[in-house]
Amino acid sequence: MKKTLVMGASTEPTRYSYKAIKMLSRYGHPVVALGKKEDNLDGIKIEKGQVPFDGVDTVTLYLNPMNQKPYYDYLVGLKPKRVVFNPGTENPELYALLQKNGIMVDVGCTLVMLSTNQY
Repeated sequence: MKKTLVMGASTEPTRYSYKAIKMLSRYGHPVVALGKKEDNLDGIKIEKGQVPFDGVDTVTLYLNPMNQKPYYDYLVGLKPKRVVFNPGTENPELYALLQKNGIMVDVGCTLVMLSTNQY
């Protein structure tokens, strides 16, 4: 299973980050989360800020490109194997930075990837 950081996490059921947290958990992936405010979703603590999580395999983004900028160095520092850019988060500038640092870029939808066994 792939430890996944959900960035842009929300406890609002209509948000895709909410659906991703639920689905990742259902598929057995350990989940950590960052959001605008600290909260809790089914026992998963949503942290605020740039928490130095260990062992993150995949980061799945639910932040628009403008809101990603403050996290560039943070993402590189986490050293995940890959970053998933969900629809609306596409950012060629960040793709280049991640790839330069040996981090795989995956442009797609986490929910679709999970449901089609491509995660």
